[in-house]
Amino acid sequence: MALLRWHGDEPGFDELRLLDRSPDDDLIDMHAVRAFRLGRVRTEMERYGVDVCLLFDPVNIRYASDSRNMQVFSARNPARYLFVALDGPVILFEFTGCSHLSAHLETIDEIRPATTASYVAAGDDIAGRERVWASEMADLIRTHCGPDATVGIERVNAGAAIALAAEGFTIVDAQQSVERARAIKSVEELKCVTSSLRATETAVGAVRAAIEPGITEQQLWSLLHQAVIAQGGDYVETRLLSAGARTNPWFQEASHNVIGANDLVALDTDVVGCFGYYSDFSRTFHVGPGNPTAHQRELYSLAHEQIHHNMGIIGPGVTFREYSERAWDIPSRYEAHRYYLSAHGVGMTGEYPYLYHRRDYADAGYDGVFEPNMTVCVESFIGAEDGGEGVKLEEHCLVTEDGLEVLSQFPFEDGLLA
Repeated sequence: MALLRWHGDEPGFDELRLLDRSPDDDLIDMHAVRAFRLGRVRTEMERYGVDVCLLFDPVNIRYASDSRNMQVFSARNPARYLFVALDGPVILFEFTGCSHLSAHLETIDEIRPATTASYVAAGDDIAGRERVWASEMADLIRTHCGPDATVGIERVNAGAAIALAAEGFTIVDAQQSVERARAIKSVEELKCVTSSLRATETAVGAVRAAIEPGITEQQLWSLLHQAVIAQGGDYVETRLLSAGARTNPWFQEASHNVIGANDLVALDTDVVGCFGYYSDFSRTFHVGPGNPTAHQRELYSLAHEQIHHNMGIIGPGVTFREYSERAWDIPSRYEAHRYYLSAHGVGMTGEYPYLYHRRDYADAGYDGVFEPNMTVCVESFIGAEDGGEGVKLEEHCLVTEDGLEVLSQFPFEDGLLA
């Protein structure tokens, strides 16, 4: 059995909680995790009439097979891909020299060398390389799925997709099937999620402990990476840590900016952590040595109110439209700099669904239903359009049979809530 330890719930955030320090009864059955995920993909493929998926997105490859290899590199290079037949084999096309990395995975029936259809790999003969790739895939599809197969693909060169369509198949976007599959988590998957969150909370604890006037944003941000990687996490997707006036508007990346006395420091974790699962929560801290100002406390209290109001709406059977209609009413002074989403799905990264603010729903929103075992993040950014600091808060949650459970456990700042 592929039983792996996960992080135990220990008080405080003052030391690394390594995988081998958890109690024996907190074990993850990775066979069950993999079987559930591949089953989910095939269930959704059948639902949407897809006979085979060709997956290039490294997160989707890992979800369907648990194969991980150079995920950041693979996100921009079509150098490895996964063939998933509805009623047939799962074949991994792996980067040169790497076939041994996934030989142990029971989800994969065969490993073959990949044909890298990119300009970097093929030069000016890229169109010829794309036709070679399409011919190889076409032979495989006809063998296992028939000559009239519907093929789901994503994250592939336009030329490769056109060449495959020329082979006579119906081409559709695989995202619909895979995103719907990823939206529902199993009990064993939730242990992976919890493990990732506990590790990331440890890392954020290290960041918080190091906050002092004179340190730069990037020096502080590097501590998050160090602690995440030391505990078996994968990488951090974004660079969202800023201080002082750079907290507003949001989405300013960590820089050489020197953090000043009594600044606010805001971060969004965006960690692809343990077992490949996303850990996504946001916190804002006060540097000191003085006390927070009344304005800093007002910003923080509004953000805190927004996420808790919106978490109170979510539950099984609530529609996305209903959620948007009942969501917290952002004060006009802070509307222009609002976070672009009110909430979003989360799993191995940010995923389906996106939930929009009330004022944005008509233009950007879509309907759907919250279901048990969906995991979602509820977001807030409060910063005035006319400047000054801002506050970012976010919680990582689970939709249960009865309502909503908050999975992220990093504490809020009492001094900013006063």
